Amino acid sequence: QVHLVESGGGLVQPGGSLRLSCAASGISFSAYTITWYRQAPGKQRDLVASVETTGITNYADSVKGRFTISRDNAKHTVYLQMNSLKPEDTAVYYCKSTWGRILYWGQGTQVTVSS
Repeated sequence: QVHLVESGGGLVQPGGSLRLSCAASGISFSAYTITWYRQAPGKQRDLVASVETTGITNYADSVKGRFTISRDNAKHTVYLQMNSLKPEDTAVYYCKSTWGRILYWGQGTQVTVSS
């Protein structure tokens, strides 16, 4: 059975940092591209960052220079380091694993940036 479990969300003040984790089980983790998405209330789910099997990364323009995605294949985990957080970063953050047409989603973790 496949599980993707996000963790590390919470409440942080503007300018603060959080590190999200996406832990996977039940898949050949190193073969999957892992992508972080986020969805704010009333808005569509948007891509935040992705890391391919080769380690190549991609970021949304809104987070470039502030967020860093990385993967640890030995731990079956992908991280999203989020610095200089802004109120507009408030959303539920989801991770998705993709291998060809096979994809799995996690349940999400809430990030709230507020003073």
